[in-house]
Amino acid sequence: MTPLRVGLVGAGPWAAGFHAPLLAAGPETELVAVWARRPEAAAALAQAHAAQAVDDLDELVELVDAIALAVPPDVQADLVERLAPSGRALLLEKPLGLDLAQAQRIADVVAAHDVPTMLLLTNRYSSRVRAFLAEARSSSPMGSVATTVNGAILDGGPFSTPWRREHGALLDVGPHVLDLIEAAVGPIDSVRADGDPLRMCALTVRHESGAVSQATLSLVCPDTARSPFRVYTATGPLELDLVHEGDTDVHGTIRADLARIARTRVPHELDVRHGLHLQRLLHAAVS
Repeated sequence: MTPLRVGLVGAGPWAAGFHAPLLAAGPETELVAVWARRPEAAAALAQAHAAQAVDDLDELVELVDAIALAVPPDVQADLVERLAPSGRALLLEKPLGLDLAQAQRIADVVAAHDVPTMLLLTNRYSSRVRAFLAEARSSSPMGSVATTVNGAILDGGPFSTPWRREHGALLDVGPHVLDLIEAAVGPIDSVRADGDPLRMCALTVRHESGAVSQATLSLVCPDTARSPFRVYTATGPLELDLVHEGDTDVHGTIRADLARIARTRVPHELDVRHGLHLQRLLHAAVS
């Protein structure tokens, strides 16, 4: 099948290190165009992947069948309002926005134009993680404990970007953790956050089933190599390491899923509605 033509919006470290290599690798997708607020960055990234740098978003839209966004959450909210009327499928970053209002704006405009969407919750595209979640769900889970503690936003860290340094762990890794907790243990009834997202914070999650889960989050603790996620079940504990550099199938699954939703228009499990649900949980946690 002809590769899906994809445009990339953004040319920062995450776009260069993840999105561009993923989309350019094929065979499911082809990176054909890059746009960024810094034209020189867009040009360099496009050249590295045999793509075309474009001067404005309208030009990018005309060249592609789908668009991947690799921009800060508040920028994403504004750009989706411009891109959604094109009907092009969108690969969205998490969180959808910096707050619930921005996330709702994205969800509303996507719904108004019937746009296929996928949320880049990278763990969920790993066959290893999917198998773990399926086993947990089928084993009468009683609760879970997740730890995502690292130094990612310390000076020189791979994700030391302005919005992460300003808002901390809850907005950045909170969506990942809440998504996995709910996928493993069941629908979430309530969530409460304690502590300081800029240092270390804790989540207490109550599930509709009566199960209870907890999570500890920090992006300013150096020399932390593991991110364990343990689910306690009726048949014993299950443990998963959320560090997934060895999961070689993630990129291919993302490409294949993006091509599928762009062509069939069939909603993805991890679409904008799921992103809005996660944003509502984050909002409730600090309300």
